[in-house]
Amino acid sequence: MNQKYDFKRTEREMQKFWEENEIYKFQNGREKKIFSIDTPPPTVSGSLHIGHVFSYTQAEMIARFKRMQGYDVFYPFGFDDNGLPTERLVEKERKIRARDIPGKEFRRQCMETVEGYEADFREMWKSLGFSVDWDLEYHTVSEESRKISQKLFLELVKKGKAYMKESPVLWCTQCQTSIAQAELETKESESCFYYLIFDAGEKILPVATTRPELLPGCACVLVHPADKRYKKYVGRKVKVPLYGFEIPVLEDDGVSMEKGTGAVLCATFGDSTDAEWYEKFSLPYKEVITKDGRIAEHIPFTGGMKTAQARRAVALELESRGLIIKKEELIHAVAVHERCGTDVEIIPSRQWYIDILTEKERFIKAADEIRWHPARMKSRYLDWVQNLKWDWCISRQRYFGVPFPVWYCAECKKPILADPCQLPVDPEKDRPLSSCSCGCTEVIPERAVFDTWATSSISPLINARYGEEGDRSRQILPMGMRHQAHEIIRTWAFYTIVRSLYHTGEIPWKDIMVSGFVLAKPGEKISKSKNNASSSPMELIEMHSADAIRYWAANARLGTDTFFSEDELKASKRFINKLYNAAKFSMAQLGDFELTGDPAACLLPVDRWILQRVNETSIKTGKLLEEYEAGQARHELDELFWKDFCDYYIEIVKERLYQPGKHGADRRRSGQYALYSSLLEIMKMYSVFVPHITDYLYQEFFRKFEPELSIHQKLWKRAEGREEDILAFGMHMKDLISSVRRYKTEHGMSMKDKIGRLQIRCPERMTGYYRETEQDLSACTGATEIIYTVQ
Repeated sequence: MNQKYDFKRTEREMQKFWEENEIYKFQNGREKKIFSIDTPPPTVSGSLHIGHVFSYTQAEMIARFKRMQGYDVFYPFGFDDNGLPTERLVEKERKIRARDIPGKEFRRQCMETVEGYEADFREMWKSLGFSVDWDLEYHTVSEESRKISQKLFLELVKKGKAYMKESPVLWCTQCQTSIAQAELETKESESCFYYLIFDAGEKILPVATTRPELLPGCACVLVHPADKRYKKYVGRKVKVPLYGFEIPVLEDDGVSMEKGTGAVLCATFGDSTDAEWYEKFSLPYKEVITKDGRIAEHIPFTGGMKTAQARRAVALELESRGLIIKKEELIHAVAVHERCGTDVEIIPSRQWYIDILTEKERFIKAADEIRWHPARMKSRYLDWVQNLKWDWCISRQRYFGVPFPVWYCAECKKPILADPCQLPVDPEKDRPLSSCSCGCTEVIPERAVFDTWATSSISPLINARYGEEGDRSRQILPMGMRHQAHEIIRTWAFYTIVRSLYHTGEIPWKDIMVSGFVLAKPGEKISKSKNNASSSPMELIEMHSADAIRYWAANARLGTDTFFSEDELKASKRFINKLYNAAKFSMAQLGDFELTGDPAACLLPVDRWILQRVNETSIKTGKLLEEYEAGQARHELDELFWKDFCDYYIEIVKERLYQPGKHGADRRRSGQYALYSSLLEIMKMYSVFVPHITDYLYQEFFRKFEPELSIHQKLWKRAEGREEDILAFGMHMKDLISSVRRYKTEHGMSMKDKIGRLQIRCPERMTGYYRETEQDLSACTGATEIIYTVQ
């Protein structure tokens, strides 16, 4: 029997059916306990790819599972539709630059662009059969999100956890904005160590640097207090080569005596260590690099040059004057902005920060209060927190984002905060409700916007409508589960923990589910920027079906990277055909089935065995899904379906179902009951992974017997206790049938050929089960006589 399953028609019909009947509607815990899910709002920065499908689908399976365990599932979907990634998309698509057009016009174009992308995103998630309550959809740039975000910022200022400071900050010269430590990546870069001559009077002090273009920004030279080579220089001044001004020689324990010459150049600013020394020793600031990545115009030799060009120019000038002792080629790690790959500079700037350094121990403790899945991901979080060096810079010198509810006094420059009653505000259009304490009534609006993470980090509070009308904090906080990829543990996970602890005093969620990447090839993840995905998700759905993609997505262990090619979907399609044909065969044998009385009271051993195996698998699969291991759960279920149900049970029971005259009505009824019950439970378990085909089959046959409108509204059945003897009998019987099949294959026989005598060696306790199963066994193996040998 090999009927064709029309997935294109069926999947559209089932999605329409679910929507019309509100199958996944959140009921606000009116009748059931709530399980709430914090879903990552995808960044609107380009088209989605198979990597997004992989991680989001694994989490969606958990939503379906929890619903079938009796929970009222709060499963919203959001869009992170503001910030630098969106701006870069708009600039690229519309061939414009934000700084070249009025801010209002640029923001309008951003809104137009994100609305189009979000419609496509929404259509794709729906096409994958996501069991989202779309009435809960949120947007990080919506009026309510802006209001909540601004209100919580004001709350942090009031608590002293958010503050404004003029200080060295990480700066992207390409994106023209400050960034946070979490937005840094490192890349290997070819460079050169220049050993330079610093004039110390009668002697020279050799100093090594990779950034000679920063010589005009030299503030001091530092040596280690225990370095005897340079004791005589400490407290003296040396001349900076090429530029000739004098700087002091200071001591610090942070200097490595083994690196370079052991004497370290401190300039404003070469790296984060320079910034630390700048603050520690109250060094003077000397501007070298400007916000656009060029050398300041007043600098001799290199003014106006880009930094790389200036480095080469200074090196050549130093060499021509005999000021270089030697050069060493090297490869070293350089900090770059993750968004654009540009080398990050450090420049002084006035920015807003959230204090995280003073509460590191609190954030470390929070990791123990959250269950990490897989557990090893906890160490990634802890490593990040323990190595934090900067407070979280939350202001961005960009355009399309949530504005700071802040103005500055035109006279004394003091910040003036918005009143909570006027939120959300746009400081460029609105005015504060009160004047400055100095009496001045003129204000300057803050033009920076929040870092996009500053808003997406409060996604649990946005979902809870925190402090707003219809606040559901008590119902859904802390949320049951957060799912995300592992590369944003340092951003989204960490920042959300920070914000939740600061605002509610509690962890944001009880469990965190961390997915792996989809790789295009070893070491290279599929990404929008690399454009290395062969087909779009919608194209894959159209060609192969949503269920086929979902089945593939449940293939890997949680947190483990996996490869993808379209060939991977062949196994998915084989499974879907197998499930369809097995169900159709079963339905054909259940045409006269009646779900009355208690057939379970007189079931044959083989029927009891398959029901026990189904129950056993339901327990195992359920435990794995409770640990968010969708891949392992699917493999347990596959073992049951492919082997026990299809390869053995159906083959064993087939003749009994076909020929009631030969086997008797009661034996056929036993088989029908077991077939109906086991197939229904198998489909309920598979409905987590392949929702369309399972509900289609449920509607086609099972719905007339079952009260629930959809298979997705049914609960998994699990009976406590195991019939160990029946399970052992089933395993023994499978081995026996397998031996017969192997014998026939080795002797060139058809599986339908008779074999004469079949000798069964088994424990005495199994002989009774076998005697009740003889008719089925004879039909399945072709044995004309069965004899027993007790082991």
